[in-house]
Amino acid sequence: MKSVKLLVAAALVAGGLVAVSAPAASAAIVCNAENVCWHTHRAYNYDPGFGVVVHENGWRWGPTDHYAWREHSGRGYWRNGAWVRF
Repeated sequence: MKSVKLLVAAALVAGGLVAVSAPAASAAIVCNAENVCWHTHRAYNYDPGFGVVVHENGWRWGPTDHYAWREHSGRGYWRNGAWVRF
């Protein structure tokens, strides 16, 4: 019985260490020249030719700015109303 408790305690400690050592999610907001923005959950290196700007996750546009949210999963960017994968 004592060995079972010790084994359970060791498993809990090991699980806690894995959770603490896991890398933090890298989220950002990306906007293009057409004022369309979307969230990304990974740190992608966008080619400068894509014409996008990457902002911190907490970025907000101003009260007089006119942007639109358009979400999409996967790696890519919006251009002329179409999702372009890269």
